[in-house]
Amino acid sequence: MTTNRPRWPAVAVVLSLLVAQPALAFTGQELSRKAKIGLPEARAIALKAHPGKVTDEELERERGGSGLRYSFDIRNGSVTQEVGVDAATGRILEDKAEGPNPD
Repeated sequence: MTTNRPRWPAVAVVLSLLVAQPALAFTGQELSRKAKIGLPEARAIALKAHPGKVTDEELERERGGSGLRYSFDIRNGSVTQEVGVDAATGRILEDKAEGPNPD
């Protein structure tokens, strides 16, 4: 015999998964409406400048360029490179090895 009871446990599981997700996809997402280029494009620019695996990404206000930049930590082997991409122009603002005390 089948019943037409609501499947609340399933709905509760789905809702809990949605609520458990972080509110921000990357650090600085609240600034993204001010950026002229998006995160995927900025990431592609950074990876072209320094191929590897992105281990951290953020959008931040920082001096230089338009004042708004994407910052990527890109690991290639044992070296982590910090690559900064201007959020207005897509220009590389920084491309240097990450020091012993990363930001």
